[in-house]
Amino acid sequence: MTLMRRGLLAAGAVTALAPSLRRRARAQAANTYRIGVLTDMSGTYRDNTGPTSVICVRQAVAEFASQGFNVEVIEADHQNRPDLGVSLARQWYDQGIDLIADVPTSSVGLAVQQVAREKNKAVLQVGSATADLTGAHCSPNSVHWAYDTYLLAKSTGAAMVTAGGDSWFCITADYAFGHALERDTSALVRASGGRVLGSVRTPFPGTTDFSSFLVQATAARPKVIGLANAGLDTINCVKQAAEFGVTRRGVKLACMLLFITDVHSIGLDQGAGLVLTESFYWALNDRSRAFLNRVKPRLANVYPNCIHAGNYSATLHALKAVADMGVPAARASGTELVNRMKAMPCDDDCFGPGRIREDGRKIHPSFLFEVKARAESKAPWDYLKLLQTTPAEEAFRPIAEGGCPLVRG
Repeated sequence: MTLMRRGLLAAGAVTALAPSLRRRARAQAANTYRIGVLTDMSGTYRDNTGPTSVICVRQAVAEFASQGFNVEVIEADHQNRPDLGVSLARQWYDQGIDLIADVPTSSVGLAVQQVAREKNKAVLQVGSATADLTGAHCSPNSVHWAYDTYLLAKSTGAAMVTAGGDSWFCITADYAFGHALERDTSALVRASGGRVLGSVRTPFPGTTDFSSFLVQATAARPKVIGLANAGLDTINCVKQAAEFGVTRRGVKLACMLLFITDVHSIGLDQGAGLVLTESFYWALNDRSRAFLNRVKPRLANVYPNCIHAGNYSATLHALKAVADMGVPAARASGTELVNRMKAMPCDDDCFGPGRIREDGRKIHPSFLFEVKARAESKAPWDYLKLLQTTPAEEAFRPIAEGGCPLVRG
């Protein structure tokens, strides 16, 4: 009888406690901000985005952990497919994800940006490169971090022409990113006094043999072969160009999008002398080294590039905006969150001081680097030497030239 009475008392206590637990759970949910990292975990851009992007988002969250609200992070692989990216974005937003980050592959980025606008959620475009994200397809629900095709064309393309590479042929990945990069590069080459002799488009994804495309490019006898591709495509092009002796014939390669992670894969023996544009480099200054030292214990023998650093930087700034306006308001409107991000100055160890323009473009300096020769490299991942710096207000396309409907005339 005593045991039964104790059991009834315990049951009664649980019943009485249940509404309190439910209220506490609801309160905790209301005070939780949810981030989904939509990235390439298995394909062409895995090393340049993927797991390290997720780690850098989580690093930002960890550094922001004492701000009075909870942050949850989930991840998914969009496999570089716009249809899958859209499906995941819709599912996430409908199930309570408040913000999506990274989104490499421009075709996926453009599609997810539209979903975010329809759902009035937020998206941090970091991995996608096309400058159209802040041009004709700009959105009040997104910001574009780290780099874009205009920046790459202006920095790398113009530098190559100035150095004497005044005739170009482009090998282009056949989708939105490659098209935008070829377009922006061609425009900058012509504006700098150079000529574009032609281009060839390679199927994406899935192309691994670029030999026929390299033969077609060299047949046009350009001084520069511009690689309007990225990730494994660029790595394969560089290695196969070396095998075919392309550069021994006096032709230079312009890797329009090349990251330190790509240089690591190519190696200094084949990569030495390549010129590239980055907006982050771990050894650039004391602040960039401090970021590396904080995130390095989470990494697996990889140093972050500008996309990885951009995911950290963009997430940190977004969380500052959430704290400033409050979780309920931030969750209620992606547009208002982005507006608050635009109103707040940016500053972090990866990119230093900056700002977000009306069209959603995050502004910061860019840097032209040359890949070191093996004898010049003195430490692990010591791969780049600085050639020139482009100031923040000059690095990206002028806001009046982008055609963004959000920009007031």
